[in-house]
Amino acid sequence: MKRSADIGLFTKPSNYEMKKILIKTLGCKVNQCESEAIQTALLESKKGEIANENDEADVVIVNTCTVTRKAAMQSRQVIRQVIRNHSKARVVVTGCHAQTASEEIAAIKGVDLVVANVDKHRIPQTILALLDQDFAPPVPVTPSAVKDSRRFEPMPSIAHGGRTRPFLKIQDGCDAFCTYCIVPYARGRSRSLPEKQVLAQIAQLGVRGYREVVLTGIHIGCYGQDLTPATNLYDLLCRIREAGSVDRIRVSSIEPGELSKDIIGLADANGDVPGRLCPHFHIPLQSGDDTVLKRMHRPYDRTYFYSLVQTIAHRLPDAAIGVDTLIGFPGETDEAFVQTYELIRSLPVAYLHVFPFSAREGTPAFSFSDQLPPPVIKDRCQHMRRLGTEKRKRFYEDRVGSSVKVLVETTRVRPSGCLKGLTENYIPVHFHGDDELCNSFQSVRIERLSRGVVPWGKLV
Repeated sequence: MKRSADIGLFTKPSNYEMKKILIKTLGCKVNQCESEAIQTALLESKKGEIANENDEADVVIVNTCTVTRKAAMQSRQVIRQVIRNHSKARVVVTGCHAQTASEEIAAIKGVDLVVANVDKHRIPQTILALLDQDFAPPVPVTPSAVKDSRRFEPMPSIAHGGRTRPFLKIQDGCDAFCTYCIVPYARGRSRSLPEKQVLAQIAQLGVRGYREVVLTGIHIGCYGQDLTPATNLYDLLCRIREAGSVDRIRVSSIEPGELSKDIIGLADANGDVPGRLCPHFHIPLQSGDDTVLKRMHRPYDRTYFYSLVQTIAHRLPDAAIGVDTLIGFPGETDEAFVQTYELIRSLPVAYLHVFPFSAREGTPAFSFSDQLPPPVIKDRCQHMRRLGTEKRKRFYEDRVGSSVKVLVETTRVRPSGCLKGLTENYIPVHFHGDDELCNSFQSVRIERLSRGVVPWGKLV
C-alpha cells in the first residue's frame, strides 16, 4: 500500500476498505483509560473491529509514554515493531512521547500520522472517517499547543476492553512542575471533567453492569479547581456516593497534600453502601529526605508524610497504602537514600512502586550538576524493590485466615485457570469457582500465600 510522503496525508486507493484496528498502549493508567475510550468509540460505531496482536491490522494506534528515557525508548521500539509486523497498516502515533518529540516520531519511516495529546480525543472520529472512505486527517499539532489548553476534552465511558473495573478519566494535566517531571509539558495545564458529566458517565457504566469504577487523572487531587464554580475531589466523591450508581469507587493516585481527612473518612463506611470509596490510597512520596524533596519541588516533608500514613492506618487498619518512590535524584546522598528507605520501612505500607531517576530534557533537573552514576541508582532501586516485596508479603500474610469480599474478574488466570477477585483494599485473591461468579461480589476466605506473594482462598 502506498504511503504519502507527507506525515498525516494518506494516499488512499479507491478500493481501500479498513476492517481491523490494533491499539498498543504504553505507560500510565491515564493512557490505558484513553486507549480504551478510543476502542469503545470504534467498537460502538460498528464500522471497525479491534484486532488481536497476531492479526494483520489496517490501522495501528500507538499510545506512547515519555515519563522516563526508557519509556520514550520503548515507545520508539514499539512503533518500529508495529511498522515491521503490520507492513500494510496505517500507523497513528499519539501520547506523551508524540507530544514532546513529534518531529522525531514523524521522521520514522512508516509513521502516517502524529496526534498530539491535546487532539487525542479526535482519534476515533479520524479513524471512523477513514472507515467511511473520507479520510482527511488534521495537520499534526505542534508540541506547544498543549501548554495553554484549559479545556477538558471528554472521551467515551469505557464499555469494552475486558476490564471488570473500568477507568474513568476525570482530570488531565498538571500545574505542579516538579523539577524532574516532563508530564506538565506533555499533558498541559490541570483541567477537569465537569461534575455532571462525571456522574453521567458513572451512571452509564452502572447501567452496563459494572460494579466498580476507578477514577484516574494526572493530578486528580486538583480536580475541580479550574471549573466554574470551583469544586474539589471530596465534593465529587460525595456526589458519587449519593448517586450510588456503582457499588465501589477507587481513586488511582493522589498527592499527599490533597488526601484530606474528609476523603479518608469516605472510605470508613459500611461495605454495603453504594458508591463507597475503597480503602486503598496510592500516594506518591518520591523521597523521604527533606533536602531532596525541596529540590524536587515537592510541597511536603517527611514528617507530614509519616503523619498522613499513620492517620490512615489508625482510622482504616485494613487500608492498602501504596507508595511511589523516585530513586537517584541528583544530589541524593547515601544518607538521603537511607532516610527514604527507613521512612518506608517504619510505615504500614502495602506495596511500593520504585522508579529510577531519569533526566528528561526540558526539565530543571536535567541540568543539575550532581547527577548520580547509573550503577548507584540501580543498586538503590534493587534495595528498595526488595523492601517493597517484603511489605507486600507482610500485608498479605496479616490477612491470611480472614474472610474478604472480592469483585470477581471476568477473565480467568492463566495457566491455572482459576478465578481472581480483588478486595476493596487491593488484594488479588485467587480461588476456584464457576464462570457464573464473574463480575459479582463473593466472600472468600484467604487460606495461604502461593510462592509467598499470591493469595489463595476458598469461597465461603
